[in-house]
Amino acid sequence: MNTSPSSTPRQDALSDGRALVLAGGGAAGNAWELGLIAGLSDAGVDVTEADLIIGTSAGSTVAAQVTSGTRPADLYAAVLAEWPRPRNGGAGGTGPDRGPAAHVSGPSYLEWSNAIIGAAESASDMRRRMGAAALELDVSDGASQTRWREVVAARLPSHHWPRQHLLITAVDACTGEPVVFDRNSGVDLVDAVAASTSAMTPYRIGEDRYLNGGYRRSENADLAAGCGRVLVLSPFGGRTRMPLEWGMDLATQVDELRAGGSRVETVFPDGGAGDVFDADALDPSTRPQAARGGYDQGRGLAELVAGVWC
Repeated sequence: MNTSPSSTPRQDALSDGRALVLAGGGAAGNAWELGLIAGLSDAGVDVTEADLIIGTSAGSTVAAQVTSGTRPADLYAAVLAEWPRPRNGGAGGTGPDRGPAAHVSGPSYLEWSNAIIGAAESASDMRRRMGAAALELDVSDGASQTRWREVVAARLPSHHWPRQHLLITAVDACTGEPVVFDRNSGVDLVDAVAASTSAMTPYRIGEDRYLNGGYRRSENADLAAGCGRVLVLSPFGGRTRMPLEWGMDLATQVDELRAGGSRVETVFPDGGAGDVFDADALDPSTRPQAARGGYDQGRGLAELVAGVWC
């Protein structure tokens, strides 16, 4: 199966095209992105018609959702209908785009990953260390893997790769190498999203193990190289926990895209989404406010985004 990194996705076909970049941001980020896309759509700007969509971590779930044929308004309404949650927890489950698994909390995940980042000498060294640490936590009983796949599957309106050019990022836990899945990778869409959203334990596809796509390169906007217009939704406001000299940050990626001739617009959450884009972003109770804030923000930004998009 072809899971090799894609550095320049079909430049010849996309030079005049539009790319939508959906970054990670936990449960809150997933809801904010869905709300913002719905707000833009209701104001007459449909960014789901992008020629290329790039999804990372929680953004990979959004990418699969908005390319499923489901109306953005319906996806937004579904977020608002989640809370208060049913006593049995419903079908939503947990995870980086929904809420932490039973053994993962926002603070514990940040403490674990920050220690690895702090010990690393480079981005590639960090990815190798992250993979090794995650493999040590892999209980390999298959039960948690099955549960996580079911959670992801329940969130996706369609389990089939869309006709659009969709890229989903991950990291090979065994080698530390960046990975980009697409419809030609021989990997089910559900598995690709489950891999990109994995946190402290790796997700297994065949004999391989994968980690969160955010460790490839933050927002992974660099994969939009060659596109004429690029819209980046970044729940964490372009912030990075990586040393700036590693070049993992969004600002560096935007500079690269603009140097290559792309017109780039970045959108970060405003105060309406709530002050939740930190360790609390994994808390599913943040989702309704984040979604509402994103929706209002999308309607307010429609004219600005249309100037780039339409």
